[in-house]
Amino acid sequence: MRHMSLSAALACGVVLWTALPGAAGAAEKAAVFPVELFDPGAAYGSRTRPMDARKLALVTDELRNALRDKAGLEIVDTAPKADVVAKEGPLYKCNGCAADIAKSLGADLVVTGYVEKGSGQIFNLSVAIAEADTGKVVRGGQVTIRADTDDTWAHAMRWVVKNRLLAEPLPGKS
Repeated sequence: MRHMSLSAALACGVVLWTALPGAAGAAEKAAVFPVELFDPGAAYGSRTRPMDARKLALVTDELRNALRDKAGLEIVDTAPKADVVAKEGPLYKCNGCAADIAKSLGADLVVTGYVEKGSGQIFNLSVAIAEADTGKVVRGGQVTIRADTDDTWAHAMRWVVKNRLLAEPLPGKS
């Protein structure tokens, strides 16, 4: 009888432990919004060039995949709030609106990024991870891209993820 009581206690402990936030198996949810372009040389209201839009989609995919595969985050679909993002954006200068949008999607973390165009061949890529509840930035990184190719943009995102965003485990992750 005593053996069964110990087994039952252990089973209850395991069930309670896995139900705790941040426990093994309970992946944090992250709303990873599309990486945006900040082009100070563009005329007001001008649209992103197709080749830049393609590169932005490429680095957004790199970011989502890396955070899912390397950080174990559950990536939340941001498409249901695309109209809100379009209205509030650009997210890199909306004073915390991205955290509110992420929270409305059920995310724990909000991930935003932008590429700032310097010249024809020099760009700056910036990415930030913040808590959706508070908007507090928990990790961020930036790198300069010195060529305008798909490979250099993708490499830059992989570098930021590896050397800045995930150089140490995210808070709440071990």
